[in-house]
Amino acid sequence: MSDDATLAAQVRTASHLTGTFLLRSGRTSTEYFDKYLFEADPALLAAIVDQMVGLLPPGAEVLAGLELGGVPLATLLSQRTGLPTRFVRKKAKEYGTMRTAEGGAVAGRHVVLVEDVVTSGGAVLDATRVLRAEGAIVTDVVCVIDRSEGGRERLAELGLQLRPLLTRADLDAAAG
Repeated sequence: MSDDATLAAQVRTASHLTGTFLLRSGRTSTEYFDKYLFEADPALLAAIVDQMVGLLPPGAEVLAGLELGGVPLATLLSQRTGLPTRFVRKKAKEYGTMRTAEGGAVAGRHVVLVEDVVTSGGAVLDATRVLRAEGAIVTDVVCVIDRSEGGRERLAELGLQLRPLLTRADLDAAAG
């Protein structure tokens, strides 16, 4: 089994749930990949991030982890690459700095969004709009899982290239 297939099997085993789940997009699914289950396992999280380093495009200057699942990924990617990290909230906090993007300026910098699972791409699109409004150059998104349910196409409409570590097909193949 290749390293990619082994990692896909580990991620699937750790995070694949069956039942009825409401997704962020509003759709329901009989399958769910619970990112917190693979992100909470230190050895698996390290293996995932080690592979994600290779997904980063040349010229990346800043990593932006999306709340909540993208934050541990971006933080560990930052540790591995030396690139600074920003943290993007779902909505601006109502106290303190009252910002949506935390951790420093992004204006004029090539920011790579870091997400856990992409389904429809809604959270990534929201974060892209916020960061671009702050002057960031956002063209790339790295994620652990692309569920292959239209997210890639929706992101492309906004000029974003999705760079997944694993796709739905990889995870299905890992099921045996």
